[in-house]
Amino acid sequence: MKKRRPIIGITMGDPGGIGPEILVSALTDPSIYKICQPLVLGDINIITKALKLKKSSLKLNIIDSPEKGLYVHGLTDIIPLSELTDDSAAPGMPTAETGKAMLVYITKAVDLAMENKIKAIATCPITKTALKMAGSRFHGHTELIASRTGTEKYAMMLAGERLKVVLVTIHIPVSEISRQLTIEKVLNTIKITDDSLKRRFGVNKPLIAVAGLNPHAGEDSMFGTEEEEIITPAVKLAKEKGIKVSGPSPPDTLFFHAASGKYDAVVCMYHDQGLIPFKMLHFKDGVNTTLGLPVIRTSVDHGTAYDIAWKGTADHTSLVEAIKLAAHQAAQ
Repeated sequence: MKKRRPIIGITMGDPGGIGPEILVSALTDPSIYKICQPLVLGDINIITKALKLKKSSLKLNIIDSPEKGLYVHGLTDIIPLSELTDDSAAPGMPTAETGKAMLVYITKAVDLAMENKIKAIATCPITKTALKMAGSRFHGHTELIASRTGTEKYAMMLAGERLKVVLVTIHIPVSEISRQLTIEKVLNTIKITDDSLKRRFGVNKPLIAVAGLNPHAGEDSMFGTEEEEIITPAVKLAKEKGIKVSGPSPPDTLFFHAASGKYDAVVCMYHDQGLIPFKMLHFKDGVNTTLGLPVIRTSVDHGTAYDIAWKGTADHTSLVEAIKLAAHQAAQ
């Protein structure tokens, strides 16, 4: 059984955020160990502190490589990569030290995945502020992992049981969206979505919907020309490549049909267009997964939640679902 379960590397995330406590809570769930072999990449002092906070009976198995893990429920296998103190990792306080530690956890996980020593990565939340303080040029996990793996074409998917959305543009001002949309970007996102649904989600013939940018999807260019000039040509090119895709469709009705099961995924033009309907349905159990990478990466669908960090009240549902999705993708 041990050999059949994929090893999933779980990065601890921001030591000052809710990552350590939701990680400890998630690993108390015995169902995790039935589908995978979870391996923590993080800080031994912080995890020990989280165990005390949660009054957890979990024991630690300190190892230096994935193959040395025991992977049994009740015993948490961990590769310690930092030894932070209370001064450098206070709750809700980003520091250069915590930023550097986060970078180490992530890069180690990516390297292990590229070496095929682990089968997938599930990440706890990090903060861009600490990354910046540590001197990183990356805004978050996605850009960092893409750079580490040499990936140029990738996309962010938010995945839940009822709805999956993929973003053409991600963290940019609303005023920049129209200027950054191109036929190539929309087409690449459709292609990555189609390929990932087949290879990572086991959907043999995925049906993808594409959202318009403007009200009523432009309505014959009365409310904007992006549909006619950019999105429709991209959809046409995707169809010519044999992809089952429709659109651009009016966003105000599209998500209802997608959530009802008509489509396998929706390609969205910008961040909030996809995330608002998604989080209405999957606020607690949503998962962020990066498509197009040579490694499998899933993540919680929330941030570090500094306002409740280290109070023992954070919900770990999203992390459990992220680990399960990582294991599911690894099994495809």
